[in-house]
Amino acid sequence: MQKKINFIDLGKHPITNNFLNFSNPKNEFFYNLKLIFNSETKLVSLAKFVSPKKMFNEKYAHRASASKTMQVAYTKLAKLIKKEYKPESILEIGSNDGVFIKHFKGINNLGVEPCKNLALITKKMGIKTYDDFWTYKLSKKIIKKHKRFDVIYSANTISHIHNLDETFRAINNSLNDNGVFILEDPSLFEVIKNTSYDQFYDEHAYVFSITALKNITEKLGLKIFKIEQLETHGGSNRVYFKKLHNNKIKISNIVSRQLKNEEKLGINDLKIYKKFAKNIRKSKKNLIKIFKQIKKNNELIIGYGATYKSSTVLNYCKLTSKYIDYFLDTTPTKVGKFTPGTHIPILKYNGIPDNVNFAFLGAWNFKSEIFKKEKKFIKRGGKFITHVPYPKLI
Repeated sequence: MQKKINFIDLGKHPITNNFLNFSNPKNEFFYNLKLIFNSETKLVSLAKFVSPKKMFNEKYAHRASASKTMQVAYTKLAKLIKKEYKPESILEIGSNDGVFIKHFKGINNLGVEPCKNLALITKKMGIKTYDDFWTYKLSKKIIKKHKRFDVIYSANTISHIHNLDETFRAINNSLNDNGVFILEDPSLFEVIKNTSYDQFYDEHAYVFSITALKNITEKLGLKIFKIEQLETHGGSNRVYFKKLHNNKIKISNIVSRQLKNEEKLGINDLKIYKKFAKNIRKSKKNLIKIFKQIKKNNELIIGYGATYKSSTVLNYCKLTSKYIDYFLDTTPTKVGKFTPGTHIPILKYNGIPDNVNFAFLGAWNFKSEIFKKEKKFIKRGGKFITHVPYPKLI
């Protein structure tokens, strides 16, 4: 029986963090975005991975600290970890610009960040940072110098790493016997429920279910003992792991409950992915219809937040500057450039201009934060366009 089954082809896509200096660049790199289901592990992934060096380099644009929502979330989590686990040592895989790991100064705190421009930021904070990709070889190098860790944390990074067996083996190798590994990544359960197919792009090699994580990690010496469901990134799981033979930490009932919920949804069965594919195609058709209707009336449409996720929607639905006049964004490394693949100009955010009545929510996963910020736009009758959970005007 076939293990890896392709269930949808989303077409040609660019590198999502490759914001362009020109509106019509030569030789822009594209890859084919197909999604597959592994009937053995129940893992959902891209059919073909993009070279990490093309995605994670010294030009990487995303800054985790740019969102107030995420700043608050990481501050709160750091306090909880200190209170619950009282770590004397902590390692973060994918430390970005230090928004989380900076809370652990005064103990053995360490970052791993392959994007050299980001690693430089945390180094300047005084945090020891390895500007390299997470591998078993690197884990051996780190523990030789720094010993094993009480806590290892990774947010929105493990799903980027292609070799999961090596990744989790290296984590197991780097944990103390009573240590805890905390993983945070988008939830496949929520992606299917909300038809949020934009969670799939070059960096997101995988979108995890709890079922798939259990199947993969137990054979590599790790055991899930707790799960927290988060609103961040449109629905994420914070998953806590212990070493397989650690009997001191008890397993929460939420683990079996979430596994049952996933089974009920059909996450173990190809049928749900065929239905998901059908919903994605319907979403595309209805979203384009909304844009065409607005453009018939010669209205301006802007994009709000030139996010990595929005790149999947823009390129799959072919929403170019014909439909979106420009994007507004606060990230300095994106401003003045053009969106990858669709070549829409990105302008510096200084509020939504009065002549704009429609804004596409590229950063839909931060809509609560955005709606509070854009009360003036909403009060004067401005509308946001979203594709989640289905295309509509808000």
